Amino acid sequence: QLQLVESGGGLVEPGGSLLLSCAASGFPFEYYAIGWFRQAPGKDHEGVSCISSSGGITHVADSVKERFTISLDNAKNTVYLQINSLKPEDTGVYYCAASMGLCSEYTLRSYYGMDYVGQGTLVTVSS
Repeated sequence: QLQLVESGGGLVEPGGSLLLSCAASGFPFEYYAIGWFRQAPGKDHEGVSCISSSGGITHVADSVKERFTISLDNAKNTVYLQINSLKPEDTGVYYCAASMGLCSEYTLRSYYGMDYVGQGTLVTVSS
C-alpha cells in the first residue's frame, strides 16, 4: 500500500545536526514532488524544502536555506533532509509529503494540498 515513512528525528543539542529520511512506497515516485514540512508546538505547518523526483528541482525556504539541504536517492525511493546548526526553534514534528508534479515555491505553501503525508518524526532541539 501507499506509504511515506519518516525517520531520523530525535533529541539533539543546539548546534548539532540530524539527517531525516523519508522512504516512499506504493506510488510512482518518479512523478511526484516530495516536500518536507514541520509543525512547531502551537503553530501551523511550515514548508521547509521540496524536491522533484525527476529532474532534481529543489526549493528551500529562505528561513532555513543556510542550514537545510534536501536530496534524494531514486534507487531507494528515499528523500533526505540534512539539518545543520540546529536551533531550539527547529523543534517540531517533521513530515514528508508527496504531490504529483514538480516541486516549486508554491509546494512549500501547500501542505493541505499534498496528496500523501507521512506520520511525522519528532525533532527536539534542547540542551
